[in-house]
Amino acid sequence: MIYICLTVIIFGVDIATKFLAKNHLAGSPSIPLIDDVFHLTYVENRGAAFGILQGGLPFFIIVAAVMAVVVVWLLRTYKIRHPLMKLGLSFLCSGALGNTVDRIMQGYVVDFFDFRLIDFPVFNVADIFVCLGAGLLAVFFVFFDDKDKKRGCENED
Repeated sequence: MIYICLTVIIFGVDIATKFLAKNHLAGSPSIPLIDDVFHLTYVENRGAAFGILQGGLPFFIIVAAVMAVVVVWLLRTYKIRHPLMKLGLSFLCSGALGNTVDRIMQGYVVDFFDFRLIDFPVFNVADIFVCLGAGLLAVFFVFFDDKDKKRGCENED
């Protein structure tokens, strides 16, 4: 239950920050928080994470739907016990849900974190959690899955 609550909280933070960005940053110049390092910059992203694949809205909605079905299938078919796997799925789902809702409702995703030190694409809270979730799942599968099968993920069949 804690992971469901965490997913809902992250989704809410993502939606709230995008709302604030749209209402306070849209049409305004970039706001430097740390000059030439980190700015708040309003961007309407019609692509995937970090702006790749611009204009692929139907593709993104289908991918998000398939991902949701796979995650639900995993959760229903397997007893997921390892906290790293639960946290990774929670982060991944909350981020994917936040960006998918944007795409469905607006046709684009609102991005606003602008890390300029290394010329990084503008991103949002959902992007952060998609990346963190994918990273946590990778760590789980590389370091814990084979060593911890009984606690990590058991097939209920």
